[in-house]
Amino acid sequence: MAKDLLQVVEIRVPGPMASPQRCPLCRQTFFCGRGHVYSRKHQRQLRGALERFLPQVEAARKAVRATQVERYVPEHERCCWCLCCGCEVRKHLSHGNLTVLHGALLEHLASPEHKKATNRFWWENKAEVQMKEKFLISPQDYARFKKSMVKSLDSYEEKEDEVIKEMAAQIREVEQSRQEVVRSVLEPQTKPDPEEGSSAPGSWKGTNSQVASSSQDPSFLDLPPAPELDWMEPRQPLTFIGHQDIPGVGNIHSGATPPWMIQDEEYSSGNQQIGPSYEEFLKEKEKQKLKKLPPDRVGANFDHSSSTAAGWLPSFGRVWNNGRRWQSRHQFKTEAAARTKQSRKEKS
Repeated sequence: MAKDLLQVVEIRVPGPMASPQRCPLCRQTFFCGRGHVYSRKHQRQLRGALERFLPQVEAARKAVRATQVERYVPEHERCCWCLCCGCEVRKHLSHGNLTVLHGALLEHLASPEHKKATNRFWWENKAEVQMKEKFLISPQDYARFKKSMVKSLDSYEEKEDEVIKEMAAQIREVEQSRQEVVRSVLEPQTKPDPEEGSSAPGSWKGTNSQVASSSQDPSFLDLPPAPELDWMEPRQPLTFIGHQDIPGVGNIHSGATPPWMIQDEEYSSGNQQIGPSYEEFLKEKEKQKLKKLPPDRVGANFDHSSSTAAGWLPSFGRVWNNGRRWQSRHQFKTEAAARTKQSRKEKS
């Protein structure tokens, strides 16, 4: 009987809950232990991440046999995210002004640290074993890449030397043509001119004048000679207006002052004020303030500049400063009667 009661009263205590774990691929926390990596969602996220990282690895693998060397540009400092190591890795290998494309990524994929991280990543996420070799570079492939890189660097230097030689040849050709032009200009003419008579040594008067004239001669530039104009030929006559000389007024040929340098009389004193005065500025500033107020306000049209007489407001008595109130009232009445009496006398 006692055993039956113990069986009825027995309380089942649940086992300990699994510790929470964070999945970086799914970006969520789960409590099911290692069973999460076998779920469909995790495997789908894993395949998507590997497919995004695989093109970069394949591009680096192509550079093992055909290494590309380019001139350094700031874009070669770009990095990529290594999914297995969980860190950023440089894609290209730069030294000085040269860059080996995908060299840094190949060096990272061939390192033993990347191999260890890849094995751990495959074991933790239960990825397909057949795909692991696609994300690793063997030491033999890396050695082959080094040989290809040396050959590519040598060929790039040869191309650069050829380009430099071509540029030097072009510069020499341009310099040679320039010297030939200068030499042809400076050489004196040795052939006699039949129209000018004998070509005696004393007939040359100054080599510099001949050089200047030869450089300005159109025949020197292989241009067709200009047609000679016959001014005596009867054509449309030209009218000569005459010299426009105004007495007392000079021009540029006589050394006179140009018109734009002559100072006007109205501005010669220098006392004329430029721009508005300070009072006008204050008035305009006050107008701008009044524009911000409502136009229908009381006293909007009042002219503050108008003058008003002293008696515009009627007087109702004096100010009660001391004494009794009736005294000021009687005094006001007395003064008002006196003013009325005086005005009547003036009218009469």
